[in-house]
Amino acid sequence: MGADYMLTILIPATTSESRTAIVITVQDRSTSWIDATLEALRGKGHRDGSARRTVIELLGRQDCCVTAQEIFDDLRIEGTPVGIASIYRTLEQLTREGFVQRIDVGAGISRFEPLHADGEHHHHLVCDSCGKVEAFADDQLERALRKVEGRTGYSVAGHDVVLRGACRDCVEAQ
Repeated sequence: MGADYMLTILIPATTSESRTAIVITVQDRSTSWIDATLEALRGKGHRDGSARRTVIELLGRQDCCVTAQEIFDDLRIEGTPVGIASIYRTLEQLTREGFVQRIDVGAGISRFEPLHADGEHHHHLVCDSCGKVEAFADDQLERALRKVEGRTGYSVAGHDVVLRGACRDCVEAQ
């Protein structure tokens, strides 16, 4: 996984079963990204604003990319409203400073997701009919991209692959 942050889960003892408490320690990649990002920003002299922290924490909990509007809506549902302008400013700063990747999925829509220091990432399938976005990973695709790098002599710092088409639901509905 590459993360160095550990999450401890305590499962309390029960009276119905005769067992003692169980402690499980696991790596938590999202918390590691959140903490590393906040620490790096503080190290660059940025103050620890609550809006920025709230957006970073929400991004760190996502499995895939989200839009600024989705962040706005999710935070409002959670009872932690942050202004849409603050969300855009935070996303722009995080993208500019290399903590977040902007993914353009077409129709003028940008989505955002954390960039992990270990380089682990995924790519995206976008349905042109309903707008659904799904993540995918493919080792053969990664090998092919490394071959292109080797053949061309480019030193590729990063890449993103967005495949567009129709999702299974939309194909079946046609």
